[in-house]
Amino acid sequence: MIETQELTKIFDDFTAVNHVTLNVHSGQILALLGPNGAGKTTTVRMLSSILRPSSGWARVAGYDVYTQPSEVRKMVGVLTEHHGLYGRMNADEYLIFFGELYGYSRSHILRKINPLLEQLGMDQYRKKRLGEYSKGMRQKLALVRALIHEPPVLLLDEPTSAMDPESARIVRTAIKSLSNKERTIILCTHNLVEAEELCDQISIIQEGSIILNKSMQEVKNSLVGSPVFAAKFVASMDGKFFDLPDGVQMVNRNESTIYFKVEKPTIQNPVLIRLLTEKYDLLSFEEVPIKLEDAYMGAINQIKKNNNDE
Repeated sequence: MIETQELTKIFDDFTAVNHVTLNVHSGQILALLGPNGAGKTTTVRMLSSILRPSSGWARVAGYDVYTQPSEVRKMVGVLTEHHGLYGRMNADEYLIFFGELYGYSRSHILRKINPLLEQLGMDQYRKKRLGEYSKGMRQKLALVRALIHEPPVLLLDEPTSAMDPESARIVRTAIKSLSNKERTIILCTHNLVEAEELCDQISIIQEGSIILNKSMQEVKNSLVGSPVFAAKFVASMDGKFFDLPDGVQMVNRNESTIYFKVEKPTIQNPVLIRLLTEKYDLLSFEEVPIKLEDAYMGAINQIKKNNNDE
C-alpha cells in the first residue's frame, strides 16, 4: 500500500530525509519513531504529495507521489501538527466545507461525521466556533476531517499531542477501530507507549535515515536480547541453587521469584519447567514483557556506540 525507495528530501545544503526505503502493507500500522527534527514530518509531507522528493520515489495505493499527486491525495487522510482550522466556523460548517470539496452531498457528509464526532466525544461541541477549541479538540476535529473521504491510507503526525490522558485514550481507541485489512496507517510519534499499543511494525528514523525497520516483536528481540521468564514459587527460594540447562541463565531473583534468560524458549522451557516442578513448588512460569522503550533506547545507544567507534 505504501512503498518508498531511496526517498530523499534536501533543503539547500540540509538533508532532511536521507534515502528512506519503506514497505507498509494493507492492514498494517507502522510507527515512525524519532526525536523532533528526525525527518518524520517531512516524510509524511512527501507521502501526501505536499512536498516533492529530491530523489528516490514513493507510491501510495499504487500512485506515484511525484507524477500522480492528485490521485495520491484522494487516497490519503492526513493529520498534521498544523491543522489549518478556520476559527470563525463551527465543526459542522468546517467539515461540510471539506466534504463538499470531495464532491459529497451535505446529507452524505453528515452521515459520515456524526458517528465520528460522537466516538471522539466531540458531538456536544459541534456548534461551537473552532477559535474557541482547545488544541486537543482541534486535533480530534482534524482527525475527523482526515476521514471524511474514507481513505485507504492514513498518515497521522503526533495524533495525541497536547491532549489530556482521557482524550488521548479516546483517540487511540478510535485509531484502533480504524485499522482493518484494507487500510494502512503510518503513525509518527515519540510516544513509545502509544506506538507499542497501536502498531505492529516499527521504523526508527534518526537524522533523516531509517536505522531500524522491523516488526514490533523483532525489534524487541533483536535489541533487548533473549526473552526473560519469571518463575514464581510457593515457598521462599533464598539459598536455593540450580544446575541449569544449556542456554538458560539466571538474571535476577527475590524471595519467591527467579528470573531466567532463555536463548531458545521452545526447546529449553519444557526442560526448565520440568526441573523446577520436580524439585520445587513451582507456582507459575511466565514471560516478562519487553517494553518498546527498552528496545528504542537500545537502538539509539547502538547508533551512538557505532558513531563513537568510527
